[in-house]
Amino acid sequence: MSKALMATAVAASLALATGCSDEGEPLSFDAPSPQAAAASGKSAGGAPSKGSKEPELAPETMLPTGPKAEFTTQNTIDDGTRIGVTTLHGAKSGFTGKVWVWAPKQYFDPKYARSGFPVLIALPGGNGYPNNYWMGTDLKLQSSISEWSEEGKSLPFIVVMPVLNPDDKYYYDGSDIPGQPKMGTWMTEDVPAFVKANFRTFKSRDGWAFMGSSSGAFVGLKSVLKHPDKFKAVIASGPDIVPDSPLWEGHETERRANDPERLARALGAKPDTAENAVYLAIQAGSEESGLAKAKAFVRDYTKGPVKTRLQVIQDGGHNAKTYVKGMGDGSIQWISEHMQAPVPSS
Repeated sequence: MSKALMATAVAASLALATGCSDEGEPLSFDAPSPQAAAASGKSAGGAPSKGSKEPELAPETMLPTGPKAEFTTQNTIDDGTRIGVTTLHGAKSGFTGKVWVWAPKQYFDPKYARSGFPVLIALPGGNGYPNNYWMGTDLKLQSSISEWSEEGKSLPFIVVMPVLNPDDKYYYDGSDIPGQPKMGTWMTEDVPAFVKANFRTFKSRDGWAFMGSSSGAFVGLKSVLKHPDKFKAVIASGPDIVPDSPLWEGHETERRANDPERLARALGAKPDTAENAVYLAIQAGSEESGLAKAKAFVRDYTKGPVKTRLQVIQDGGHNAKTYVKGMGDGSIQWISEHMQAPVPSS
């Protein structure tokens, strides 16, 4: 199975912060901003003005637990919001790596100051080390989500972009391969804990999803199927379907426990209840070789609580720009319809 670097993605990672004059400046995601709060008659942080009643938290909202991370600016997108970067020391995995984060402009609006926001963990194809190419601006992931949320096609997701692998020598399949860095724990435990420490999120899985391309799509797909209690949806673009890292050699039991097909079969046999349901938005370009495998996965494993949607991207290839187009053509709206939206204060 091929996990080749996608040409447009490589270009993105080589031009990470072109045109970003604020790169390296300290960045805070405390919200709302003082300017927005003042305009609405509230103080910074969303506190009500003197004499007014503080609104209650929206249902399922979790305020940042801390400790706060220190972010610096990586990029600035067209609407003025910024992509920040920090280094995360994973408490449970023991792995240390970079994480990039973007919060939509709605996050800084005082009317949402007491509401959580849904989270989209975005994973790249290729090695995904030392950078996650979704933090560049040329692929337009964040600016597209900003536009789609204004159009009602997408929720205003917080986009979280961790490194995918601990080096560029091997693929670790987003898994805890015995004797190797615990990248499964990093992705499904440490990264969500980091987000909860720094942002207003939702307590339930209704506010948590993955998206990824190629090898990153495999990790997102596998993570949702393995942890349906924590994550509700995934957009898996041009996904690898089976775990094939050479590091699995001698660890067949563990490899099988991280196989999306086996995980989908097991989950599909469970009762079709709201609590069990996961939403798998599978995407593939009409010109890429993996389309047949994507169709076969949807055909064979859509059962019971495993809900799927196939987006065939016309004239699309195995590359990140194709997949952003597919998201706009329907995938992002489909998962958004099944997830928790931020709730404005009355």
